[in-house]
Amino acid sequence: MGSMRPHKPNSAYAGALIFGAALLLCAGSVHAAGTPIPHGTLELIAENQWVAAGYTVSLGLRFQLEKGWHIYWSNPGDSGEPPRVTWELPAGLTAGAIEWPAPRRLGTSSIVDFGYEDAVTLLVPIHAETSLAAEQPARLGAEVKVLVCRETCIPGKAQLSLTLPIKSQVPAPDPRTADLFLATRKSLPRAAPGNWKFSVTEANGSFVLTGKLGRQISQASFFPLAESQIDNSAPQKVLPDADGFRLTLRKSEQLLKPLERLKGVLVLSAGEAYLIDVPLSK
Repeated sequence: MGSMRPHKPNSAYAGALIFGAALLLCAGSVHAAGTPIPHGTLELIAENQWVAAGYTVSLGLRFQLEKGWHIYWSNPGDSGEPPRVTWELPAGLTAGAIEWPAPRRLGTSSIVDFGYEDAVTLLVPIHAETSLAAEQPARLGAEVKVLVCRETCIPGKAQLSLTLPIKSQVPAPDPRTADLFLATRKSLPRAAPGNWKFSVTEANGSFVLTGKLGRQISQASFFPLAESQIDNSAPQKVLPDADGFRLTLRKSEQLLKPLERLKGVLVLSAGEAYLIDVPLSK
C-alpha cells in the first residue's frame, strides 16, 4: 500500500534531503551493477551493444525491490508518484517516452495503488539522428527520482549512466540483456485485435465497459491512463458472456467533468494486456 494521502504531483519528494531518504549514487560502464535505492536497486541497461546514426535502440530502467515494497505505474492510483527521469544525452540522441509494463492493483479495500512489486523494467527508446557522428563513445546519463512504498513511502534519487560505442553498422543485440528485454516486451500492453469490439456506457454512477472478443472472458481488470476517472478501490465486477464480458467500473467522486473517452490498459487472464481507447456512448 502507498501513503494514505491524496496524490499530489512531486509532493512526495519534498523533504527528501531533510529526512536523508534520497540516495545519490553513480553507476557507469556498459552493464553497471545495481545502484542502491530505498529498499531495492536500480540499474540502467542497454538492449544493444552500440548506437548507430538513424536507428532507435532501447534502454531499460531495471528496478529490483525488497519483498513487500513497490513503485508506481504512470497513473499511480490513490497515492504515490511514478518514477521520473531526467536524461543527459549527447547531441544527436533523444529519449522517447517510457514504455510501461502492465501494472498490478496494490493495496487494501480502502486504498488501491497501481504499480509493481519485486522486479520491473521500464523501457525507454533512444533515437539517434542521421547526423550522429561515429566518433567518441556516447555517455548516456539519467537522473531518476522514485518513490518506494509499503506502509510508508520513501523517496529516492539515483544518478545512472552507461557508455555505448557509436558505430556505422546496424546495432546488434547484447546477449547479456536479450532475455530480459524479450520478457519485458511481452509484459507491455499491446493494441487490441481489430476484430474486437468495445463500448462504454454510463449507468447508476458507474461506467460499464463491454467487450466482444469472440470468446468468453471471466477475468478482467481495467487501469485508466488518467487519474480521478474511476474509484480505484471499488471492486471491478466482471460479468462473462458467450463472446466477451461486461466490466462495471464505479465512477470517481473526483471526476469533475463528463468523460468523453475511456483510455487505459485492459488486463485479462493469463497476463494478456491491451491498450484500449473507447468513446463513451451517448
